[in-house]
Amino acid sequence: MNVLSRLDASQKWTQEESMLLDSVQQLAREKIAPRAAAYDKSGEFPWDNVQEINALGLNAMFIPEEYGGAPLSYACYLACVRELSQACASTGIIWATNFHAIKPLMDFGNEEQKTRLLPRIAEGGLASLVITEPTAGSDATGMKTTFTPDGDSIIVNGSKIFISNGDVSDLYIMFGKWSEIPGSKESITAVVLEKGTPGFSITGTEDKMGTRASGTASLAFDNARIPRANLLCAPGDGLKILLASLNKSRPSVAAHALGIARAAFEDAIEYMNNRSQSGKRLLEFQGLQFNIADLAAELVLVESWLWRVAQLIQDDAPDVGIEASILKLKATDLAMRIATDAVQFLGGYGYCKDYRVERLMRDAKITQIWEGTNQVHRQLIGRSFLRKDKK
Repeated sequence: MNVLSRLDASQKWTQEESMLLDSVQQLAREKIAPRAAAYDKSGEFPWDNVQEINALGLNAMFIPEEYGGAPLSYACYLACVRELSQACASTGIIWATNFHAIKPLMDFGNEEQKTRLLPRIAEGGLASLVITEPTAGSDATGMKTTFTPDGDSIIVNGSKIFISNGDVSDLYIMFGKWSEIPGSKESITAVVLEKGTPGFSITGTEDKMGTRASGTASLAFDNARIPRANLLCAPGDGLKILLASLNKSRPSVAAHALGIARAAFEDAIEYMNNRSQSGKRLLEFQGLQFNIADLAAELVLVESWLWRVAQLIQDDAPDVGIEASILKLKATDLAMRIATDAVQFLGGYGYCKDYRVERLMRDAKITQIWEGTNQVHRQLIGRSFLRKDKK
Protein backbone atom coordinates (compact mmCIF):
# COMPACT_ATOMS: atom_id res chain seq x y z
CA MET A 1 0.00 0.00 0.00
CA ASN A 2 1.52 3.33 -1.05
CA VAL A 3 1.31 6.54 0.95
CA LEU A 4 -1.74 7.84 -0.96
CA SER A 5 -3.64 4.62 -0.36
CA ARG A 6 -2.74 4.79 3.33
CA LEU A 7 -4.03 8.36 3.51
CA ASP A 8 -7.33 7.26 1.97
CA ALA A 9 -7.57 4.32 4.36
CA SER A 10 -7.00 6.58 7.36
CA GLN A 11 -10.26 8.47 6.82
CA LYS A 12 -12.98 7.55 9.30
CA TRP A 13 -16.33 7.08 7.62
CA THR A 14 -19.61 5.87 9.02
CA GLN A 15 -20.94 2.59 7.65
CA GLU A 16 -23.45 4.52 5.51
CA GLU A 17 -20.73 6.79 4.16
CA SER A 18 -18.44 3.86 3.37
CA MET A 19 -21.20 2.11 1.44
CA LEU A 20 -22.00 5.25 -0.51
CA LEU A 21 -18.33 5.92 -1.34
CA ASP A 22 -17.96 2.34 -2.57
CA SER A 23 -20.95 2.89 -4.87
CA VAL A 24 -19.59 6.20 -6.13
CA GLN A 25 -16.17 4.68 -6.81
CA GLN A 26 -17.77 1.81 -8.72
CA LEU A 27 -19.95 4.19 -10.75
CA ALA A 28 -16.97 6.44 -11.49
CA ARG A 29 -14.75 3.55 -12.53
CA GLU A 30 -17.23 1.47 -14.53
CA LYS A 31 -19.56 4.05 -16.11
CA ILE A 32 -18.33 7.64 -15.90
CA ALA A 33 -14.62 7.26 -16.67
CA PRO A 34 -15.17 5.23 -19.89
CA ARG A 35 -17.46 7.97 -21.26
CA ALA A 36 -15.24 10.92 -20.39
CA ALA A 37 -13.15 11.09 -23.57
CA ALA A 38 -16.21 11.01 -25.83
CA TYR A 39 -17.90 13.78 -23.87
CA ASP A 40 -14.72 15.85 -23.97
CA LYS A 41 -14.62 15.46 -27.74
CA SER A 42 -18.30 16.24 -28.38
CA GLY A 43 -18.84 18.84 -25.65
CA GLU A 44 -22.32 17.40 -25.08
CA PHE A 45 -23.85 17.58 -21.62
CA PRO A 46 -23.51 14.15 -19.91
CA TRP A 47 -27.13 13.53 -19.05
CA ASP A 48 -26.56 9.78 -18.63
CA ASN A 49 -23.90 10.50 -15.97
CA VAL A 50 -26.31 12.83 -14.17
CA GLN A 51 -29.02 10.16 -14.29
CA GLU A 52 -26.61 7.59 -12.82
CA ILE A 53 -25.68 10.03 -10.05
CA ASN A 54 -29.34 10.70 -9.32
CA ALA A 55 -30.01 6.96 -9.19
CA LEU A 56 -27.60 6.86 -6.24
CA GLY A 57 -29.44 9.79 -4.64
CA LEU A 58 -26.24 11.80 -4.30
CA ASN A 59 -27.92 15.21 -4.12
CA ALA A 60 -29.68 14.10 -0.96
CA MET A 61 -26.38 13.90 0.92
CA PHE A 62 -26.18 17.69 1.33
CA ILE A 63 -29.91 18.43 1.81
CA PRO A 64 -31.41 18.38 5.34
CA GLU A 65 -33.65 15.44 6.10
CA GLU A 66 -36.74 17.57 6.69
CA TYR A 67 -36.56 18.73 3.05
CA GLY A 68 -36.19 15.29 1.50
CA GLY A 69 -32.48 14.79 2.04
CA ALA A 70 -30.32 12.16 3.70
CA PRO A 71 -27.40 14.27 4.97
CA LEU A 72 -23.89 12.93 5.33
CA SER A 73 -20.69 14.69 6.38
CA TYR A 74 -19.08 17.52 4.44
CA ALA A 75 -15.91 15.41 4.23
CA CYS A 76 -17.89 12.62 2.55
CA TYR A 77 -19.25 15.15 0.06
CA LEU A 78 -15.67 16.28 -0.75
CA ALA A 79 -14.61 12.66 -1.19
CA CYS A 80 -17.44 12.15 -3.70
CA VAL A 81 -16.41 15.28 -5.61
CA ARG A 82 -12.86 13.97 -5.83
CA GLU A 83 -13.95 10.51 -7.01
CA LEU A 84 -16.29 11.84 -9.70
CA SER A 85 -13.73 14.41 -10.87
CA GLN A 86 -11.01 11.80 -11.09
CA ALA A 87 -13.23 9.89 -13.52
CA CYS A 88 -14.55 12.93 -15.44
CA ALA A 89 -13.74 16.50 -14.49
CA SER A 90 -16.85 17.79 -16.29
CA THR A 91 -19.19 15.49 -14.39
CA GLY A 92 -17.46 16.29 -11.11
CA ILE A 93 -18.04 20.01 -11.46
CA ILE A 94 -21.64 19.56 -12.67
CA TRP A 95 -22.51 17.70 -9.50
CA ALA A 96 -20.41 19.87 -7.17
CA THR A 97 -22.11 22.98 -8.55
CA ASN A 98 -25.38 21.77 -7.07
CA PHE A 99 -23.87 22.10 -3.60
CA HIS A 100 -22.18 25.44 -4.38
CA ALA A 101 -25.45 26.87 -5.58
CA ILE A 102 -27.90 25.50 -3.05
CA LYS A 103 -25.82 26.13 0.10
CA PRO A 104 -26.89 29.81 0.35
CA LEU A 105 -30.51 28.70 0.31
CA MET A 106 -29.87 26.11 3.02
CA ASP A 107 -27.94 28.54 5.22
CA PHE A 108 -29.94 31.74 4.69
CA GLY A 109 -33.32 30.79 3.26
CA ASN A 110 -36.48 31.00 5.36
CA GLU A 111 -38.63 27.99 6.17
CA GLU A 112 -41.10 28.60 3.34
CA GLN A 113 -38.32 28.90 0.77
CA LYS A 114 -36.54 25.76 1.92
CA THR A 115 -39.75 23.74 2.08
CA ARG A 116 -40.73 24.85 -1.42
CA LEU A 117 -37.36 24.68 -3.21
CA LEU A 118 -34.94 22.24 -1.56
CA PRO A 119 -36.91 19.04 -2.37
CA ARG A 120 -36.34 19.76 -6.08
CA ILE A 121 -32.60 19.44 -5.59
CA ALA A 122 -32.88 16.45 -3.24
CA GLU A 123 -34.84 14.67 -5.99
CA GLY A 124 -32.07 15.25 -8.54
CA GLY A 125 -32.56 18.79 -9.80
CA LEU A 126 -29.66 20.93 -11.02
CA ALA A 127 -28.69 24.33 -9.65
CA SER A 128 -26.45 27.26 -10.55
CA LEU A 129 -24.66 29.94 -8.55
CA VAL A 130 -25.05 33.11 -10.61
CA ILE A 131 -22.46 35.78 -9.84
CA THR A 132 -20.06 36.60 -12.69
CA GLU A 133 -20.71 39.37 -15.21
CA PRO A 134 -18.69 40.85 -18.08
CA THR A 135 -17.56 43.65 -15.71
CA ALA A 136 -17.49 41.63 -12.48
CA GLY A 137 -15.27 38.57 -12.12
CA SER A 138 -13.22 38.09 -8.97
CA ASP A 139 -14.51 41.48 -7.76
CA ALA A 140 -18.20 40.76 -7.34
CA THR A 141 -18.90 44.32 -6.22
CA GLY A 142 -18.62 45.40 -9.86
CA MET A 143 -21.80 43.59 -10.89
CA LYS A 144 -24.46 45.68 -12.67
CA THR A 145 -27.49 43.35 -12.71
CA THR A 146 -30.34 45.09 -10.89
CA PHE A 147 -33.20 43.92 -8.69
CA THR A 148 -36.05 46.45 -8.63
CA PRO A 149 -38.94 45.97 -6.18
CA ASP A 150 -42.43 46.13 -7.68
CA GLY A 151 -45.10 45.26 -5.14
CA ASP A 152 -45.00 41.53 -4.49
CA SER A 153 -42.49 41.06 -7.32
CA ILE A 154 -38.85 41.81 -8.11
CA ILE A 155 -37.88 42.91 -11.63
CA VAL A 156 -34.50 41.59 -12.77
CA ASN A 157 -32.45 43.26 -15.50
CA GLY A 158 -28.90 42.53 -16.61
CA SER A 159 -26.68 39.73 -17.83
CA LYS A 160 -24.36 37.05 -16.44
CA ILE A 161 -21.52 35.03 -17.98
CA PHE A 162 -19.49 31.91 -17.20
CA ILE A 163 -22.31 30.28 -15.22
CA SER A 164 -21.71 26.60 -14.54
CA ASN A 165 -24.86 24.52 -15.21
CA GLY A 166 -26.43 27.76 -16.44
CA ASP A 167 -27.98 26.13 -19.50
CA VAL A 168 -29.53 23.18 -17.67
CA SER A 169 -30.45 24.29 -14.15
CA ASP A 170 -33.80 24.16 -12.40
CA LEU A 171 -32.87 26.76 -9.76
CA TYR A 172 -30.54 29.76 -9.95
CA ILE A 173 -29.17 31.37 -6.78
CA MET A 174 -28.45 34.81 -8.14
CA PHE A 175 -26.66 37.94 -6.92
CA GLY A 176 -27.27 41.50 -8.11
CA LYS A 177 -27.77 45.08 -6.88
CA TRP A 178 -30.92 46.26 -5.09
CA SER A 179 -31.99 49.36 -6.99
CA GLU A 180 -33.05 51.34 -3.91
CA ILE A 181 -29.79 50.88 -1.95
CA PRO A 182 -26.72 52.95 -2.84
CA GLY A 183 -23.17 51.56 -2.61
CA SER A 184 -21.38 48.84 -4.55
CA LYS A 185 -21.17 46.53 -1.52
CA GLU A 186 -24.20 47.61 0.45
CA SER A 187 -26.64 46.99 -2.42
CA ILE A 188 -25.62 43.39 -3.20
CA THR A 189 -28.65 41.15 -2.78
CA ALA A 190 -29.44 37.46 -3.34
CA VAL A 191 -32.56 35.95 -4.90
CA VAL A 192 -33.73 32.59 -6.23
CA LEU A 193 -34.73 32.50 -9.89
CA GLU A 194 -36.60 29.47 -11.19
CA LYS A 195 -36.36 27.79 -14.59
CA GLY A 196 -38.88 29.09 -17.09
CA THR A 197 -39.18 32.58 -15.60
CA PRO A 198 -40.50 34.96 -18.29
CA GLY A 199 -37.84 37.47 -19.35
CA PHE A 200 -35.00 35.07 -18.53
CA SER A 201 -33.06 33.59 -21.44
CA ILE A 202 -29.93 31.55 -22.07
CA THR A 203 -27.96 33.45 -24.70
CA GLY A 204 -25.15 30.97 -25.35
CA THR A 205 -22.65 28.48 -24.00
CA GLU A 206 -18.86 28.65 -24.14
CA ASP A 207 -16.63 26.45 -26.32
CA LYS A 208 -13.95 25.78 -23.71
CA MET A 209 -10.43 24.44 -23.47
CA GLY A 210 -11.32 21.92 -20.77
CA THR A 211 -14.27 20.55 -18.74
CA ARG A 212 -15.95 20.68 -22.12
CA ALA A 213 -19.02 18.63 -21.19
CA SER A 214 -19.87 20.96 -18.32
CA GLY A 215 -22.15 23.70 -19.62
CA THR A 216 -20.87 27.24 -19.03
CA ALA A 217 -23.61 29.63 -20.03
CA SER A 218 -24.36 33.29 -20.65
CA LEU A 219 -27.67 34.46 -19.23
CA ALA A 220 -29.84 37.53 -19.91
CA PHE A 221 -32.62 39.10 -17.86
CA ASP A 222 -35.01 41.50 -19.57
CA ASN A 223 -37.59 42.64 -17.02
CA ALA A 224 -37.68 39.11 -15.64
CA ARG A 225 -40.29 39.03 -12.89
CA ILE A 226 -39.78 36.84 -9.83
CA PRO A 227 -41.89 36.71 -6.65
CA ARG A 228 -40.60 38.76 -3.71
CA ALA A 229 -40.94 35.51 -1.77
CA ASN A 230 -37.73 34.41 -3.58
CA LEU A 231 -35.62 37.12 -1.90
CA LEU A 232 -32.93 35.60 0.37
CA CYS A 233 -32.78 37.48 3.69
CA ALA A 234 -33.17 41.24 3.30
CA PRO A 235 -32.13 43.56 0.47
CA GLY A 236 -28.44 44.35 0.90
CA ASP A 237 -27.58 41.09 2.70
CA GLY A 238 -26.09 39.56 -0.45
CA LEU A 239 -22.40 40.14 0.26
CA LYS A 240 -22.45 38.30 3.60
CA ILE A 241 -24.35 35.45 1.94
CA LEU A 242 -21.87 35.33 -0.93
CA LEU A 243 -18.73 35.33 1.24
CA ALA A 244 -20.09 32.68 3.61
CA SER A 245 -21.01 30.47 0.66
CA LEU A 246 -17.61 30.79 -1.05
CA ASN A 247 -15.82 29.60 2.09
CA LYS A 248 -17.67 26.29 1.70
CA SER A 249 -17.52 26.02 -2.09
CA ARG A 250 -13.77 26.67 -2.40
CA PRO A 251 -12.83 23.40 -0.62
CA SER A 252 -15.11 21.70 -3.15
CA VAL A 253 -13.11 23.27 -6.01
CA ALA A 254 -9.98 21.94 -4.29
CA ALA A 255 -11.47 18.44 -4.16
CA HIS A 256 -12.31 18.73 -7.85
CA ALA A 257 -8.72 19.73 -8.61
CA LEU A 258 -7.34 16.90 -6.47
CA GLY A 259 -9.44 14.41 -8.43
CA ILE A 260 -7.77 15.63 -11.62
CA ALA A 261 -4.37 15.53 -9.89
CA ARG A 262 -4.93 11.95 -8.71
CA ALA A 263 -5.90 10.83 -12.21
CA ALA A 264 -2.83 12.43 -13.78
CA PHE A 265 -0.53 11.05 -11.10
CA GLU A 266 -1.90 7.52 -11.48
CA ASP A 267 -1.57 7.66 -15.28
CA ALA A 268 2.03 8.84 -14.97
CA ILE A 269 2.91 6.08 -12.49
CA GLU A 270 1.29 3.42 -14.65
CA TYR A 271 3.16 4.58 -17.75
CA MET A 272 6.51 4.89 -15.97
CA ASN A 273 6.18 1.40 -14.52
CA ASN A 274 5.47 -0.13 -17.94
CA ARG A 275 7.65 1.93 -20.29
CA SER A 276 11.32 0.95 -20.60
CA GLN A 277 14.36 2.84 -21.84
CA SER A 278 17.87 1.38 -22.06
CA GLY A 279 16.69 -1.82 -20.42
CA LYS A 280 15.19 -0.09 -17.37
CA ARG A 281 11.68 0.95 -16.48
CA LEU A 282 11.34 4.72 -16.43
CA LEU A 283 10.57 4.73 -12.73
CA GLU A 284 13.89 3.03 -12.04
CA PHE A 285 15.75 6.18 -13.11
CA GLN A 286 16.70 8.24 -10.07
CA GLY A 287 15.88 11.59 -11.63
CA LEU A 288 12.31 10.50 -12.35
CA GLN A 289 12.01 8.99 -8.87
CA PHE A 290 12.87 12.42 -7.46
CA ASN A 291 10.18 14.02 -9.65
CA ILE A 292 7.57 11.52 -8.49
CA ALA A 293 8.64 11.86 -4.85
CA ASP A 294 8.11 15.62 -4.94
CA LEU A 295 4.67 15.29 -6.52
CA ALA A 296 3.59 12.54 -4.13
CA ALA A 297 4.75 14.50 -1.10
CA GLU A 298 2.81 17.59 -2.18
CA LEU A 299 -0.27 15.53 -2.99
CA VAL A 300 -0.28 13.93 0.46
CA LEU A 301 0.17 17.28 2.20
CA VAL A 302 -2.55 19.06 0.24
CA GLU A 303 -5.03 16.20 0.65
CA SER A 304 -4.30 16.18 4.38
CA TRP A 305 -5.17 19.88 4.46
CA LEU A 306 -8.37 19.09 2.55
CA TRP A 307 -9.52 16.85 5.40
CA ARG A 308 -8.38 19.43 7.96
CA VAL A 309 -10.50 22.16 6.38
CA ALA A 310 -13.42 19.75 6.05
CA GLN A 311 -13.24 19.11 9.78
CA LEU A 312 -13.18 22.84 10.54
CA ILE A 313 -16.33 23.31 8.48
CA GLN A 314 -18.03 20.34 10.14
CA ASP A 315 -17.12 21.83 13.53
CA ASP A 316 -18.71 25.15 12.51
CA ALA A 317 -15.46 27.04 12.94
CA PRO A 318 -16.30 30.76 12.93
CA ASP A 319 -13.96 31.80 10.11
CA VAL A 320 -12.31 29.43 7.63
CA GLY A 321 -11.79 31.93 4.82
CA ILE A 322 -7.98 31.90 4.84
CA GLU A 323 -7.80 28.14 5.36
CA ALA A 324 -10.16 27.67 2.39
CA SER A 325 -8.06 30.06 0.27
CA ILE A 326 -4.86 28.18 1.10
CA LEU A 327 -6.51 24.90 0.18
CA LYS A 328 -7.96 26.21 -3.09
CA LEU A 329 -4.63 27.82 -4.05
CA LYS A 330 -2.40 24.83 -3.31
CA ALA A 331 -4.75 22.14 -4.64
CA THR A 332 -5.35 23.85 -7.96
CA ASP A 333 -1.72 24.83 -8.53
CA LEU A 334 -0.77 21.24 -7.76
CA ALA A 335 -3.36 19.84 -10.17
CA MET A 336 -1.93 21.94 -12.97
CA ARG A 337 1.63 20.95 -12.08
CA ILE A 338 0.91 17.22 -11.88
CA ALA A 339 -1.11 17.23 -15.10
CA THR A 340 1.61 19.18 -16.92
CA ASP A 341 4.35 16.91 -15.57
CA ALA A 342 2.32 13.82 -16.54
CA VAL A 343 2.22 15.04 -20.13
CA GLN A 344 6.00 15.50 -19.97
CA PHE A 345 6.55 12.05 -18.47
CA LEU A 346 4.57 10.44 -21.30
CA GLY A 347 6.52 12.40 -23.90
CA GLY A 348 4.94 12.44 -27.35
CA TYR A 349 2.17 10.13 -26.17
CA GLY A 350 1.18 12.64 -23.52
CA TYR A 351 0.61 15.27 -26.17
CA CYS A 352 -1.84 13.06 -28.05
CA LYS A 353 -5.57 12.84 -27.34
CA ASP A 354 -5.35 9.05 -27.20
CA TYR A 355 -3.93 9.46 -23.70
CA ARG A 356 -5.97 10.91 -20.84
CA VAL A 357 -3.25 13.20 -19.51
CA GLU A 358 -3.73 15.54 -22.48
CA ARG A 359 -7.34 16.07 -21.40
CA LEU A 360 -6.43 16.31 -17.72
CA MET A 361 -3.97 19.11 -18.42
CA ARG A 362 -6.74 21.09 -20.15
CA ASP A 363 -9.24 20.28 -17.40
CA ALA A 364 -6.85 21.37 -14.64
CA LYS A 365 -6.34 24.92 -15.89
CA ILE A 366 -9.78 26.27 -15.01
CA THR A 367 -9.35 25.27 -11.36
CA GLN A 368 -6.73 28.03 -11.00
CA ILE A 369 -9.18 30.60 -12.39
CA TRP A 370 -12.68 30.11 -11.02
CA GLU A 371 -13.91 30.60 -7.43
CA GLY A 372 -11.43 33.46 -7.23
CA THR A 373 -8.25 33.41 -9.29
CA ASN A 374 -5.19 32.11 -7.48
CA GLN A 375 -3.73 35.60 -7.63
CA VAL A 376 -6.72 36.82 -5.60
CA HIS A 377 -6.25 34.02 -3.08
CA ARG A 378 -2.58 34.92 -2.67
CA GLN A 379 -3.68 38.48 -1.97
CA LEU A 380 -6.25 37.31 0.60
CA ILE A 381 -3.72 35.11 2.36
CA GLY A 382 -0.95 37.69 2.28
CA ARG A 383 -2.97 40.61 3.59
CA SER A 384 -4.31 38.50 6.47
CA PHE A 385 -0.90 39.09 8.06
CA LEU A 386 -1.17 42.89 7.92
CA ARG A 387 -1.09 44.37 11.38
CA LYS A 388 -4.22 46.28 12.22
CA ASP A 389 -2.31 49.05 13.96
CA LYS A 390 -0.32 51.43 11.78
CA LYS A 391 3.03 52.71 12.94
